[in-house]
Parts: sequence; structure tokens; C-alpha cells
Amino acid sequence: MAVGSLIEGISIAVSWPVIGWMAAGLLAGIVMGALPGIGSPVGMAIVLPLTVPLDPTPALILLISIYSGAMFGGSIAAILLNAPGTESAAATTLDGYPMAKKGLAKNALAIATTASALNGFVAAILLVLISPILIEVVLLFGSVEYFLLAILGISLITIVADGSIVKGIVAGAFGFMISTIGVAIMSPTPRYAFGQLALYDGINFVAALIGMFAFAEMMKLAVQDQIAEDAVGITGSITDGIKTVFQYPKTTIKAGVIGMLIGAVPGSGATTSTFVAYAEEARSSAADGIFGEGDPRGIIAPEGANNPTVSGSLVPTLSFGIPGSGSTAVFLGGILMHGLQPGPQLFGEQLHITYALFVSVFLGNILILAVGYSVIPYASAITKIDTDIIIPMVIVLSFIGAFSLRRNWFDAFGVLALGIIGYYMVKYKFSVIAFVLGIVLGPIAEENFFRSLQLSGGGYGIFVNPSRPLTLSISILIIVVLIGPFVGPYVKNAINNFR
Repeated sequence: MAVGSLIEGISIAVSWPVIGWMAAGLLAGIVMGALPGIGSPVGMAIVLPLTVPLDPTPALILLISIYSGAMFGGSIAAILLNAPGTESAAATTLDGYPMAKKGLAKNALAIATTASALNGFVAAILLVLISPILIEVVLLFGSVEYFLLAILGISLITIVADGSIVKGIVAGAFGFMISTIGVAIMSPTPRYAFGQLALYDGINFVAALIGMFAFAEMMKLAVQDQIAEDAVGITGSITDGIKTVFQYPKTTIKAGVIGMLIGAVPGSGATTSTFVAYAEEARSSAADGIFGEGDPRGIIAPEGANNPTVSGSLVPTLSFGIPGSGSTAVFLGGILMHGLQPGPQLFGEQLHITYALFVSVFLGNILILAVGYSVIPYASAITKIDTDIIIPMVIVLSFIGAFSLRRNWFDAFGVLALGIIGYYMVKYKFSVIAFVLGIVLGPIAEENFFRSLQLSGGGYGIFVNPSRPLTLSISILIIVVLIGPFVGPYVKNAINNFR
């Protein structure tokens, strides 16, 4: 079955117009990633409602291609403007911009393109190879495990996404609360509808994603006086930049492994993986490194980690419905919007769609290589697009996209309200990702919670059943994740005192 699904997935990914959507998504992602303040979550949130007329497979391939393209595109602004187009490209600024100031902008961009694409398609191959194991694991999960995984996902995000545990929990709980608006999932009881029929269907999570990512980000961009330092000229050598990557094979391989492993951890994301890869390279090459002054390894490490993170992040998102970042949260929104369910469905009867996504990531990285080298001489043009044009354009598209979802004005108002809330959440350092996870995973948790209780006849012991090791393990993991940050320092002190 798996081989047949893989062949079907390959035939879908290379067919027309699917491959056309893939190319369009990559180009759009590169441009969006290169524009400081836009990035992959905003770009994906804007495009998400526009995918409604498409079949699920091309729609999801379009979204994942925007994600992959933006991962590379973010490096363009990071290197030329010292303003990362995406958060994941922030580590690239540390050595990319100094290298460009030395007159080696083409070298730096070629290094970023090669490292990013090379590790990206190696990671995609690994993803296909480990998928048989994933299938076996995913099929072990039932309603109880999915409820616990939804809770685990929110718990992990609240810790990893922002640093403040209390603010993360508050943000996640707020998102969870918003997801309960409308008629209850398991009973025909309206909740928080205040007599408004339009609210009986609840707040559309796609509109919430648009508000939180696109609208809020445009508000943030509008109040900034300056988003970038002075641009540098496009000089240097593309060929020398490509050769540089192959001069540091250990750095490249290590970055790819770090990117894929961290990407597979729910709640981590590309920002974490790129900084970890950069820090590890700076640590291990401290003797001969000039990190922060234009060391090429300072570009290879973060760029070699970011695209494998895309492949790694697909593992928890497709397997368990737990996204690890804002981009994968929007991608999960696309999966649900197109009537698919992560888990057994995507690894069972819809396995060909999963394989088509994996193959599209592989092909996308090859296209990044081709497109990346082609746009390097003209890369500075992308970074000169005026934000006074971008902001109103994105806001108008956000409202049109939200309204077109259900022809419901409440969705457009939802974009406005949640956009304002999202802006202040970012300003006061509340995790937007935790909020989004609350609103996306909330219904999954609620539905599986009640199904589990129906299975157990109302007994809560089903969530800590010793006869089901998988269930018990996830429950223990949730407790460890929630109390770990509070208890961890005391345990560490006790161990040090014992020594």
C-alpha cells in the first residue's frame, strides 16, 4: 500500500497544474520572505482562503511551497538589508550582512541558496524513508491519545514559543476559549453566541489566522519608523559562494541534522533550529572562527538548518495535528479547511496526499536552487518594494479573503478584532503561536475528550490507564512539560549539591 501510495503521490506532485502551483508558491514565498515584516505565516494566511476553489492536494502543495520559498527568501533581506525577512533568517544577519558589506553579497546569497536547498531536499528524502515507521506509530493512536496530544501540543508551545510560561498559558487558554464559541461539537447547545445566528458556526479559525498573522503584522510594520539598515550592493561571485558550502561539509551536514530534529519537536520552529545550529557552529569552530564579522560558516549553519526544519515540522503536523510554528499552524489550518484530518486519515486512506506533499518539498528545494541562483543578481529589487504599498494591499486582501470564506461579515470583523488583539499580544510578549494553537487544537481536544469519555462510560481514568503504555506515557509527558520549568531548577540544585 505504501509503495503504491508513494508512486501515486509522485505522479500527483509532477502533474500539471500541481507543479505550476508549486512553482508559483515558491516564487511567492521567496518574494514574501524577502520582504521584512511579511514572511511565511503572513503570506500563507493571506493565500489560505484563496485556495478554497482548489482540490486539497494542490492547495496544500501551494501552501507548503510558500513556506519553503519564504525560508530561503528571508535570507535575501537578512544579507542585503540586515533585516531578516523571516524570524528564522535572523541568525543569518549575524554574518550575512557583514559579508555583504565586504563586497561579497553574491557569495553570501549563493551560500544561503546552496546550503538551504541542499539540506532541504536531503531532509525531504529522509522524510519519505521514515514514513513507514510514522505510519505504524500514527495508527496506534485513538481518541484518548489525540486528546492528550492536543493538550501536549498546547503545553509545549506555551513553553517554547515565548519564554514566559504564564503569558504562554494565558494566550493558549484565550485561543482555546475562542474556539468554544458557537454550537458545541457533541451537543446542539450554542455557547457565547449572544443570540447572533452568525456566531452559531463560531469564529472561523482561518479568519483568526489571517487576523493574528497578516493584519497584526501590518499594524506592527506601520508603526515602525525604519525596518532596515542601508542596503548594500550586489557584488561578489556566485560560483565562489557555491564552492564555499562544499568546503565545509561537516558544518552543512550538522546543520541539516539539527534543523530536521528540532523541526520535528512540536513548539520549536525554524527560529530555534537556526540559532541552535549557529551557536553550535560558533562553539565548535571558536578556534579559527570570525563569527559576527562575515564568517561563511555563520551563513551555512542557519541556512542549512532552516529548510530541513520544514520537513521536520511536517512530522508532528501531519502525524498528530500539532504544528511547531506559526507557519505550520497556518498549514494545519489549510489541512482542516480542506476537510482532511491529520493522523490516521493522512497516513491511511489519504497516504497518497501525504507522499505528494513530501515529494513537493523535495522538488521545491530543487526549484529553489534554480530560482535562487537566477534571482541573486536582481535580489536587491525585491527589497526595495515600498511598505506603504504593501500594508494597504495586505489589509485589503485579508478582509476579502476572510469574507470569501463563508460570505459572513463576522469573519471580516474577526480579522479586525483579532488583528488588534494580536498586535498588542506581540507588543506585550504574549505568544501568538500559543493562541493559534489554542484555537486550532481546541476543537480537536474537545471532540476527542468527549469521545474518550463515551468510550470509558464517563471515567477519567482512561487518560492515565496503566494498561495502555502509550496513553500513560503521554500523560506523564504533559505533567513533566508543565511542571518541569518550575521544578527543574530545584532538581538541578539538588544534583549539584549531591555532587
